[in-house]
Amino acid sequence: MGKKHTKHTSLEKKYNDNFAPNEVAILGTKCDTITNLVHQVSTKLAQYNLGYFDASHAKDIEQNILSEYTFHHEGNLQINTTSSVNKYEQCLQFYNHDLVFINGNHYQGAKQILILDNEKEASVKKRLDQLTSIQFVIKLNENSTYFDCLLERFPHIKNITSYTIDQVDEITKHIQNLIEEYIAPVKGLVLVGGKSTRMGSDKSELSYFGKPQKQYAKELLENSSLDTFFSVQKSSEKENEIHDTFLNLGPFGGICSAFQKNPNTAWLVLATDVPFVNKELISLLLQKRNPSKVATAIKGKNKEFPEPLITIYEPKAYGKLLQYLAQGYSCPRKMLINSDVEIVEVDDNLVRNINTPEDYKKATKDLNS
Repeated sequence: MGKKHTKHTSLEKKYNDNFAPNEVAILGTKCDTITNLVHQVSTKLAQYNLGYFDASHAKDIEQNILSEYTFHHEGNLQINTTSSVNKYEQCLQFYNHDLVFINGNHYQGAKQILILDNEKEASVKKRLDQLTSIQFVIKLNENSTYFDCLLERFPHIKNITSYTIDQVDEITKHIQNLIEEYIAPVKGLVLVGGKSTRMGSDKSELSYFGKPQKQYAKELLENSSLDTFFSVQKSSEKENEIHDTFLNLGPFGGICSAFQKNPNTAWLVLATDVPFVNKELISLLLQKRNPSKVATAIKGKNKEFPEPLITIYEPKAYGKLLQYLAQGYSCPRKMLINSDVEIVEVDDNLVRNINTPEDYKKATKDLNS
C-alpha cells in the first residue's frame, strides 16, 4: 500500500470545545434565570476573562449594513455587527476567554450545568442528547425533582454534585474549578538562534558559569520543573530542539514556531543574553503568572518596556502574535506593550542585556564578584 495522500499539512490543533477553548452550557430553565445566574457568577469571578454566548429573542431585525464599534473611555466596547453562528468563527471570537457560558436552551455546549425546573420537563426531554458531560445540577427550588426521563437516561444522576439556585458562592467555586482545570501547562523555550552581530560570536555559546549559556539557561528552566526546548534556526532531528518554521523573524519566529509545535501549552521564553536571570527570578515569574492575561512579563523597575525574552506567553498569545504579523509587525515587545499583560517588576540589573565583547567582559567580572 502506498502512502495515503493528504491535501493539507498536518498541524497540531488548538484545543477547543464546541465554540470556545473552555465552555459550559446552562440549560433546563427560563433564559432570564440562566442569564441572571451567569451575571451573578461572573461578578464574583471578575479576575477571569469570561464570555456569554446567547441567542436573541427578537422576531424581526434588519440586517446591519454598518458595523458599529462604540468605545467608552473606561475601556468598555459595544459592538453591533452582522455575524452568523459558525463554530470556526466563534472559536476565533472566543479565543481569549478563560470560560464561555452558553445559553444551553439555544446552543449545545461540550460541558453542561443542568437546572432542575419542574415546569421545564418537556424542554429537558427534548435536549437529552445534549447532556453529554453534566458538571453539576442546580435545583431551582426545594421541590425540584429528577425527571423520569433523566433517571432513565442517567441512572446515576443523583450522585452528581447538586446545589440550590441560591448557593451562588458554592456554584461560583465549582465554576472556578472548571476554569482552573483548563489552565495550560508551562514549557520552557531557550532562544539560541540569534545572529550575534555585535558580539562577533554566538552569544548562546558564551560561558559565564563554566558551561555554554544555552545549557545553563536550559538547566535553569528545568530546575523549575519545566520541560524545556532549544529554539533553533535550522531543522534538527534532536528531540529537545524546535526549529524555526517562521523564517527570518528572529525571536518572534522562534516563539511562533514553538506555538505551532504545541499551541496548547504556555511557553516561558528565555534568551541567552541575559545571564543575570537566576532561579529566584524564574520562580517569581512562575509564581506571578496570570494565565488570564496574554502573557506575564518581566520589566526592570526603571525600564520603560517589558522584556519580551523573559516572559511567559499563554496559548492565547499565539493568535495575538499572528495578528500582529499579519499587520507587518514582528516585534514581540510591540505585542506585549499593546496587549493585556501581567507585569512583574524587578531590579534592572537582573535584565541586563549582554550584546558586545565589552558587555561580556564586564558581566563576567560582575558575576564572579
